Amino acid sequence: VTKLKMPGSFKSLLDQQVVGPSTEALAESDFPVQSFKPKVQMPFRRIPGQNPRKVEEERRRRLYLSFDIAELLASKGIDSNQLMPRHYDPDNIPPIEETKDSVFPIYLPLKVFDDDEYDCRTPEEWMSLGLEPGSCDRKPVPGKALLPTDDILGHEDPKSHELIYEWIDVGVLDYDEETELYLVHKTDKKGLVRDEEGRPILNGGITREG
Repeated sequence: VTKLKMPGSFKSLLDQQVVGPSTEALAESDFPVQSFKPKVQMPFRRIPGQNPRKVEEERRRRLYLSFDIAELLASKGIDSNQLMPRHYDPDNIPPIEETKDSVFPIYLPLKVFDDDEYDCRTPEEWMSLGLEPGSCDRKPVPGKALLPTDDILGHEDPKSHELIYEWIDVGVLDYDEETELYLVHKTDKKGLVRDEEGRPILNGGITREG
């Protein structure tokens, strides 16, 4: 009779025993799992003939992830790079023959057309998606933002004609009620929201130092 001897690399042996594909999220992420769940207004008790609530949530989650705001705007003939106002330069107005529409620049701010009456969540509800059960730290919420590709020039002169604006994946860190603006941070190549030292940005970037 011998006693059972556990191999030293027992965990590695279990990792090698992969039977088939898994739905487990193996990729590292700084976003909470619930931040990707869509808002579904359905009763928790399923009615006969109706899809379960979890099935409807998963279907809508995959549907919304398949949408690309840049492609949706382009399909309507909207150039995302033209949505940001630029400095008015009367000396460089193109002739009418070279312009498709008007020779005048865009002068109405995007906020004029912004309407949050039919938003499915309030800003406070959006930010609460970063709170995980049992944790006191608030993680970023995934989103898309129209930002300049050049960060340095974008901070110095956001209305420069040399800037190119694109829809970029960001992590929403905080919301200001007075200005009604969101504080966002670009994700890195791995889709993570990290500071200069590679640490996850929590609680809107507020640290003990301020």
